[in-house]
Amino acid sequence: MKNENRLTSLEIKLSYLEDFLNKLQNISVEHTNEIDILKAENRILKEKISELLEAQEDEIQNRKPPHY
Repeated sequence: MKNENRLTSLEIKLSYLEDFLNKLQNISVEHTNEIDILKAENRILKEKISELLEAQEDEIQNRKPPHY
């Protein structure tokens, strides 16, 4: 009887642990997807900043100094 109760208790704990592990895995997948989205947005922003800096440099290079 005592061994049966211990076995039942272990089975219950295992069920909770399996559920917890599944939840953690789902959260990990969600976070990975969010990180991928943020990386893509970051890459786009870097490209736009580079384009703006290049355009600004071209404008400065083509501008005559104020003493002319």
